[in-house]
Amino acid sequence: MSLPLIQKLEQFTRLSSEDKEVLRQMSMEGVRHLDAREDIIREGDRPQSLNLILSGWACRYKHLEDGRRQIISFFLPGDMCDNHVFILRQMDHSVGTLTPVTIAQIPRRRIEEIAGQHPRISQALWWETLVNAAIQREWTVNLGQRDALERIAHLLCELFVRLRGVGLTEGNSCEMPLTQAGLADATGLSVVHVNRTLQELRAAKLIVLRGKSLTIPDLTALQNAALFNPNYLHLDREGRHLDANE
Repeated sequence: MSLPLIQKLEQFTRLSSEDKEVLRQMSMEGVRHLDAREDIIREGDRPQSLNLILSGWACRYKHLEDGRRQIISFFLPGDMCDNHVFILRQMDHSVGTLTPVTIAQIPRRRIEEIAGQHPRISQALWWETLVNAAIQREWTVNLGQRDALERIAHLLCELFVRLRGVGLTEGNSCEMPLTQAGLADATGLSVVHVNRTLQELRAAKLIVLRGKSLTIPDLTALQNAALFNPNYLHLDREGRHLDANE
């Protein structure tokens, strides 16, 4: 199976066999396995490397002093926890696991070396950075303008489309390990409100949740209910002019 990172970056441009081998080698550096509910890096820590999610789900979050948590983004297989985070003196947020996770911790020197020697990879990594910024903008719209049903439906659409892009869906189904508390922390809703909203989506036959699996019987219908436009994910190979010939 292709490395999720490669599948993700090839949504921007077709990589050469050499590019892919470089990414495979990079993904084997500093491999760590973490359990669910562990921090990969904490607010206040000094970042020394880039963390690449090889498997499992993680999130970026902030804690208020009274214990409340806001999830700011989700990290899926193939995601990098900020391409240039190592230039910061200290972290202003935390990154924690939601499920058992395997990561590669890639030193700064290695990233700089790859960026300098492999322009297609460098361009693709900049694309990933810009897509992440676009996702954050869409989350701001989600919190500020969409109602509860639209928020939850929009988030489920986004996660499904992102997972599909790295080959982690089966037909109209995908893994969904998020708890109702996790959905609440990501959408600014109470757990009670999330529960009620999921029931509405089920009753409308827009989703099926069984255990840790999500099935979307009609993706177009769910997208319409969510006012979801996938254009902010930029999945139409905008870097096709950089495509490798091999």
